[in-house]
Amino acid sequence: MQVSVAYAEPGQQLWLSVDVPEGSTVQQAIESSGVLTRCPHLNLKKQRIGVFGKITKLTAPLEAGDRVEIYRPITVDPKTIPQRKIALDDEDDDD
Repeated sequence: MQVSVAYAEPGQQLWLSVDVPEGSTVQQAIESSGVLTRCPHLNLKKQRIGVFGKITKLTAPLEAGDRVEIYRPITVDPKTIPQRKIALDDEDDDD
């Protein structure tokens, strides 16, 4: 069955299609995709994993057409983004 594995970081976005046997798990799809070879710094024990935006376990079974997503940790507090945008807009108004 065909599934895809997606991972993105600054400067690199990967969306890899992989053919896995029926009943394969999320972890098996990730390993089969080659993403761990391309991004050896990925640590599946620490990174969150999802299927179509829903957090899941590495042991979860996949269905044909699923998109496995490997998430990066948030590096900016989302609560500060509106404040930063307002500050940047104020600087633009000064020009």
